[in-house]
Amino acid sequence: MSANWVAVASAEHVALGRAEGFMQVHHGKVGSLRRIHPGDRVVYYSPTHAFKGKERLQAFTAIGVVREREPYRVDMGGGFHPYRRDIDWLDASEASILPLRDELEFTRGGSNWGSKLRFGLVKISAHDMRLIAKAMDVELS
Repeated sequence: MSANWVAVASAEHVALGRAEGFMQVHHGKVGSLRRIHPGDRVVYYSPTHAFKGKERLQAFTAIGVVREREPYRVDMGGGFHPYRRDIDWLDASEASILPLRDELEFTRGGSNWGSKLRFGLVKISAHDMRLIAKAMDVELS
């Protein structure tokens, strides 16, 4: 059975991954990517528009399915060699988390819901993934 995940990154970083068909978490560390398996579904939550930016976004910005390829390393220059994982991104609309907070199991019942996302990758229920996908105008099979 496939798992469901929320990954966290700025919208600008998510846009790069969508354009090139990959995902990256924890500033390119491989450990989290090894927890994710082919066929798993991943949705990105972007707290901000820009990396280290102050302008809040608080929205789900991409959703997709992990491909068969194992995590791999790339050279981004300047000595930075992050790990990535290939993903098939679905055609989706951006969706604010704010109207969903009381419905999602992983954010329900607490004013400090964002703290659950601070680790950059959180496993979520199929229920939560369906709600997020619906908000993003995506129908999951």
